Amino acid sequence: AVVSTQSELEAKKEVEVLRNEVSEIQKEMAWYSLHVAAAAACRGSTATGGSGPHGNMVFAKENTESCATQCAKTIYSICDADVSIQGTVGKATSYTDQVGMFYNYGCATAGNTNVKFDEVKADDSAILEGLGIGFYRFCCCRYP
Repeated sequence: AVVSTQSELEAKKEVEVLRNEVSEIQKEMAWYSLHVAAAAACRGSTATGGSGPHGNMVFAKENTESCATQCAKTIYSICDADVSIQGTVGKATSYTDQVGMFYNYGCATAGNTNVKFDEVKADDSAILEGLGIGFYRFCCCRYP
């Protein structure tokens, strides 16, 4: 009976470790998916689709600062857009299902300063816990 209890405890510990690993992978994939969507939103929000001899960059937007100011702090100093995006969970089942939302606030102002839209200030698991609550915002910046 003691051997059975030890094996049972070890199995429970292993299951818990695996659950934690899956949870971490889910968070990482959710953040990754959001970042890819942000890059696509930036690509679609620029007049030229992004131009120049360098790759264009997407940065998480600080909620209290304009993207023009934020881009200027990097070598990608030209702001093309300030995008705010949110997606829905699950597969679309019809061509009229709403699967995401977006805004382009423009580069000149801070726009909506709600701290919940600031990825850097969010908790690591906010990507999973905050579904349907708010948008995350990004600066679309270009090398001059």
